[in-house]
Amino acid sequence: MQFYIGEALDGDVNEIAHIDLMIGDKNGPVGTAFANALATQSEGHNNLLAVLAPNVAVKPATVMVTKVTIKGMKQAVQMFGPAQAAVAQAVADAVSEGIIPRDAAEELVCVCGVFIHPAAEDDEKIYKYNYEATLESLKSALSNKPSVDDMLAKKDSATHPFKGF
Repeated sequence: MQFYIGEALDGDVNEIAHIDLMIGDKNGPVGTAFANALATQSEGHNNLLAVLAPNVAVKPATVMVTKVTIKGMKQAVQMFGPAQAAVAQAVADAVSEGIIPRDAAEELVCVCGVFIHPAAEDDEKIYKYNYEATLESLKSALSNKPSVDDMLAKKDSATHPFKGF
């Protein structure tokens, strides 16, 4: 398979984290998406690398893509602070735990969509929920979960938290 797709939601209220990600070979479609995400910036949509600290980018290289328009410095700092730290730590832990094979970490790239609610306040929760959602997304992606059978078994009973009715 050229790439894997993962998704996870964690947390509650305004600090809720929703991660959508793709992980795949640098020379495939995810590599192209990765390069485009870094090269395509616009006001309110400032994509950034996941780093553990300045000068310590994670492997596989991971670009974080904003899923909502960032409005104001508070929200920008949340994206470039607790959310960035959380995504980076989750990727590093996924390699450390063998979820992402260590010998593939240099050949893979990840594009990670991150949601920061404009009314989010608690940086600790932003970190915790984004960490958990990113790690779960990576686990799901690399184990091809949910399976088609799991999805079909839940299609009539699943409850979407933001369905609105």
